[in-house]
Amino acid sequence: MSKSGIKKVIVLGSGALKIGQAGEFDYSGSQALKALREEGISTVLLNPNIATIQTSEGVADKVYFYLSLLSLWKR
Repeated sequence: MSKSGIKKVIVLGSGALKIGQAGEFDYSGSQALKALREEGISTVLLNPNIATIQTSEGVADKVYFYLSLLSLWKR
């Protein structure tokens, strides 16, 4: 467990990256996952794109390749 008491975090991944789009979203997400791991916080990554650094083995504790739509999160 982390110092803050947070046990687990859901990270919404960078999504689709196309030629010409900014790869810094993938980089920043990867760095966030790394920082959370260093703090002892378990991570769950939701990312529809399998071709990102974030989805590489060992970056997140759990990875789900789902398209995240606002309608799925509304109650």
